[in-house]
Order: sequence, then structure tokens, then C-alpha cells
Amino acid sequence: MTVFEAIDARHSVRAYQNKPIDQETRRQLNWFVEKCNQESGLRIFIRYDDPDGFDSRLAHYGRFRNVNNYIVLAGKKTDDFDFVCGYYGEKIVLFAQQHGLNTCWAALTFNKKTVRKLIPDGEALCMIIALGYGETQGISRKSKTPDEVAEGVTDQPWFAKGIDAALKAPTAVNQQKFLFSMKDGTPFVRIKGWGSYTKVDLGIVAYHFEVASGKKVNH
Repeated sequence: MTVFEAIDARHSVRAYQNKPIDQETRRQLNWFVEKCNQESGLRIFIRYDDPDGFDSRLAHYGRFRNVNNYIVLAGKKTDDFDFVCGYYGEKIVLFAQQHGLNTCWAALTFNKKTVRKLIPDGEALCMIIALGYGETQGISRKSKTPDEVAEGVTDQPWFAKGIDAALKAPTAVNQQKFLFSMKDGTPFVRIKGWGSYTKVDLGIVAYHFEVASGKKVNH
């Protein structure tokens, strides 16, 4: 599966099979996570075979089931911390999808007290991402149109491809509070309106846009 196919195939999944992630897939994931940490300066890591991360009332309310593995997005708090966590978190999500795994971003519906104990003093926790073999592959969700998330849309095919991929990106409660534009030939993305975790969302959609368009996004 290519990363482009992963963008199309990936949907949020909250219910998982009670099946361990195989050792070779773990090795590949750990290698990729370390590569992302080296690029980003974050402290991202995966907890395997640990159901405590989603052992909470909120997790059960959010219909999470059999979540025994999860990705932790953490690191030193900087001005760009949330954006970078979104960008590299989604990079790992799509890599996991390419390796037959399913995921779901979680900002509130997990056991924060348990997960925070895993983070060194002086570092911040952004979010975690459920990981495993889904009971299903998830379903598509309602999406905005390109005109709603881009202004001054050019007739450049690469821009249209980037917007299409950005619209397939996960955002908090499917809010899609982002807007792409062009400035001196460079694509920009910014928050449009107000919403929860919009800076993380911005990083997620920026990565999708870059993968599909081949162009670096400023924000």
C-alpha cells in the first residue's frame, strides 16, 4: 500500500481485535517513530500490550474497545508543539495504515493520569493515538468542499490534489477548521474560525497536503 492509498483507506477506528501486533510490524513502527523523533525533536513512543491507557470512563463512553496499543505524542513545549505533533503523528498514522493497522486520534477519551506518568518532568503530553487491528476498517465521514477550505484556488493540478488529500485528513470532531491559500507561489494553511485542537489539526492537514501535492506548506 502506498501512502496515497493509505490516505484513501484510513478512517478512525475505535474497536479493535484482541490480537497482538506482530514483532516485525513493531520493529518497523519503532524504526519509523525514531526517525520522526530525530526530525521533529519530539518524544513520540508506542505502548504495546498496555490496556491501561484507554481504561477510563471517558474511553468507554467514547466507545473505545480492546485498545491495547497506543502512540504517545509528547515532548518539550514550544510555540509549534501542537502543529508538529499533528504533522508527525499523522505521518506515523499513515505508516501504520500501510502496515495493515488502524488508528484513532484521542484528545480526551483516554486515561490521562496513567499516560502522563509515562512522560518525563518538564515535557508536555499532546494527544495519544489508538493503534491496532480494527474490527472494521472504519467508515467515511461527511466532508467540506474544496471551496470551503481554500481561497484563491489556482488552476494548478498539484494544489487541487493537496486540497483533496487535506479534506481526507482527520480533524477533531470532524470540524475541518482550516483554510489554504497561496502567497507568491507558496501554499499556506491557517486556522479558520475557532475550535478544539485546531493547531494539531493544522499539522495533520498540512502533512496530507504535502504528501499529495509535493509542495511544502507554510503556516
